Amino acid sequence: MMTPRDHLLTSHDEFRKLVQEHTQYSSRLDTLTQKRYLSDDEKLEEVRLKKLKLRLKDQMESIERQFRQQFDAHVA
Repeated sequence: MMTPRDHLLTSHDEFRKLVQEHTQYSSRLDTLTQKRYLSDDEKLEEVRLKKLKLRLKDQMESIERQFRQQFDAHVA
């Protein structure tokens, strides 16, 4: 049985795009956090990436919430 997230990944283009962006930002953040010292520019990038990831996560959760509400409405 597919989870709501799995269903959205296969059928919702915007959700899939958000997940891909979130993954890219996570990957870049991982690269930055592995460094011993960050330049000032890298520190700014780290903060920016964290904010972007959080915004994307909020958007993905909103889409999932809407999907669940629609699904529950159809089942009831």
